[in-house]
Amino acid sequence: MTLRITVEPDTGTAPFEQVRSQVADQARSGLLPVGYKLPTVRGLAQDLGLAANTVAKAYRALETDGVIETRGRHGSFIAAAADAAARELATAAEQYARRAHHLGVDRATATAAVTDALRAAYGTG
Repeated sequence: MTLRITVEPDTGTAPFEQVRSQVADQARSGLLPVGYKLPTVRGLAQDLGLAANTVAKAYRALETDGVIETRGRHGSFIAAAADAAARELATAAEQYARRAHHLGVDRATATAAVTDALRAAYGTG
């Protein structure tokens, strides 16, 4: 299991986003297991021919998304994606509930709106 990243300069997608999405995809698919130690920012930047700030920006975004966790001087590691997804989902649900309450929407209407949004996102069923 090794990290495989290819940065294509002519795609129109920023290099940091290419790094971010490829690491995220490999983590979510299981190609990079939980606990896998990522290369240092400088090391990966050198390997890819990118500026260190570009890779650092990708790592920060991955950490914000809960895909990786940084353990200080010990480095950055693939996080438990299910835990991160569950935390993010709970946060989004809490924000939605507060907003619906603030708008004065009753529980049934708020629930119906979520059900409709899920049906649209996942397809009818």
